[in-house]
Amino acid sequence: MGIKLCDSDFYFMRVVWDAEPVRSGELVKLCGERLGWKKSTTYTQIKKLQEKGFLKNEDAVVTALVSREEVQKEESDYFVERTFGGSLPGFLAAFMRGKTLSKQEVEQLKRMIEEHQEG
Repeated sequence: MGIKLCDSDFYFMRVVWDAEPVRSGELVKLCGERLGWKKSTTYTQIKKLQEKGFLKNEDAVVTALVSREEVQKEESDYFVERTFGGSLPGFLAAFMRGKTLSKQEVEQLKRMIEEHQEG
């Protein structure tokens, strides 16, 4: 689908994902609290993302048309491709530099790798 969100779109979508389905008036309140936005900014954002096909606003109820997981996958694929030439081991090596993992985290990562291993 090519889901690409700028930072403000992503932060707004996080509010929607956390609250959906959410009445637009409540979304204005949440965006004011969480993002410091004015009412007009929130309504402009609703319209913009509705036009892009990322959410729907029906009877003043806002619902996401793309999932958080879809956006996270697209964003992480883009980041690994752009920054590490698509090399997941290169990304992990840079990410792990100077960090240690608990035994539980290591086991969780091993399970994830095994689930996605070819053959």
